[in-house]
Amino acid sequence: MKKVILIIAGALGCAAVGGLGAAAVLKNANPVVVSQDSSAMPENSVGDSLNASQGLNHFTSYAKENYPDLTYAAENAVKAVVNIEVAVTVRGQGGGFDPFLQFFGIPQGYGAPSTREAKAGGSGVIITEDGYMVTNNHVIEKATKVKVKLNDGRTFDAEIVGADPTTDVALLKVDAKKLPFLRFGSSDALRLGEWVLAIGSPFDLQSTITAGIVSAKARNLGAIPSQYSIESFIQTDAAVNPGNSGGALVNTAGELVGINTLIQSQTGSYIGYSFAVPSSIVQKVVVDLKEYGVVQRALLGVQYQEINNDFIEQFGKELGISEIGGAYVAEVTKGGSAEAAGIQKGDIILSIDGVAIDSSARLSEIIGKHRPNDKVKISLKREGKVKQIEVTLRNRAGKTELISKDDVVLAGALGGDFAEVSAKMAKQLGIDGGVRVTAIKEGGFLAKARVRPGFVITHINEKAINEVADLEKIGEKITSVDGIYPSTGRVASYSLVE
Repeated sequence: MKKVILIIAGALGCAAVGGLGAAAVLKNANPVVVSQDSSAMPENSVGDSLNASQGLNHFTSYAKENYPDLTYAAENAVKAVVNIEVAVTVRGQGGGFDPFLQFFGIPQGYGAPSTREAKAGGSGVIITEDGYMVTNNHVIEKATKVKVKLNDGRTFDAEIVGADPTTDVALLKVDAKKLPFLRFGSSDALRLGEWVLAIGSPFDLQSTITAGIVSAKARNLGAIPSQYSIESFIQTDAAVNPGNSGGALVNTAGELVGINTLIQSQTGSYIGYSFAVPSSIVQKVVVDLKEYGVVQRALLGVQYQEINNDFIEQFGKELGISEIGGAYVAEVTKGGSAEAAGIQKGDIILSIDGVAIDSSARLSEIIGKHRPNDKVKISLKREGKVKQIEVTLRNRAGKTELISKDDVVLAGALGGDFAEVSAKMAKQLGIDGGVRVTAIKEGGFLAKARVRPGFVITHINEKAINEVADLEKIGEKITSVDGIYPSTGRVASYSLVE
């Protein structure tokens, strides 16, 4: 059966059973033989006298301080986790269905498009007492209205401060004071096997708490649909289901160490694996959204492949690589951070700022914590020799300056879907290259300028656009779009007057 990676925002109005799963494990406890004194024996045990006479030497004494107690974390953290209800506009074909028209063979659906409001939901976490909350981008992505319900029953309308699709993190704000909130803990310090709690509203069951352990770190699932996505998930076996999206993953100290985001399942519901965005990434995104209104994304400027057994089997002999570990630099982006620092194709990145690169997810997570103009120290191997290189990180446009909210990611600002222009079409149109607009989305530059699907973009802000990848290299606000309509050969230039 095919596995399904499920983004776990859920529709409201569902019902299911949720609960708290917890267990105790012995931690740093020395085995002690229980005496035959009844005061040292377990309460309510069956056959107490028989057990006492047999010595009970298979039991150890119960030392409470040596066992993980999840009640403190649960009872405190649950107060800061909210239920999120979003309203989204769903568009229909319009015109309705008229059996009279159907009888006479008159086509249906030519009326004005119909719209209706649908509701969906998820979870969120209060991170400041004055009402800032973090959730997943996919929970609020298409929302026209967001309402949050606190654990104590109070409800507030929420404002979307900002969102980052590449990490699936969003920041909300409500007008309130002295709210219960969670402090950030260190996801970097999490250890495999450490107990964690997942808190959220699965199937609209608000304030549901489940427990599990950290099963793995730095998981990359390819679940976020972006070329520049950062995936370095914390994997746990805490039960997470639709509606848990955006909820809290907390450690035994009640600190926020992750935001629950998705599950991997054959059924669409939890079967043993759940994944959370680590707090190290969440914190950075939150600070950027609060201070700048947009995430300050730094890129290393390389395409790389994790050197694992599969890589060695396929390319090891050809490239002379026989040991796993590190990231192989397959391509260096022109004008990027790596090229400026002297990193070359064929280099093997061993560590960044002293942290060993044991997976591609680890590399993207480390770089994802930084902003443009930050410096990182990279240890790499070239022709068998280890070199140390300092790299000044740049953004997608190859610049070190921080960007403003107006300098949004270009593909999103354009508002559309795009495809490469074939060499044959480019030759027919007499252009060097371009990007074909396959669909137009509401609210973007293309919709506002009334560009029609099929238009081939050749220049943006007077800079040549030869392929889809060039869209991500424009780092400033869009002022003009030039191109040609293939069907008529008409050249057109679009600009918006604010």
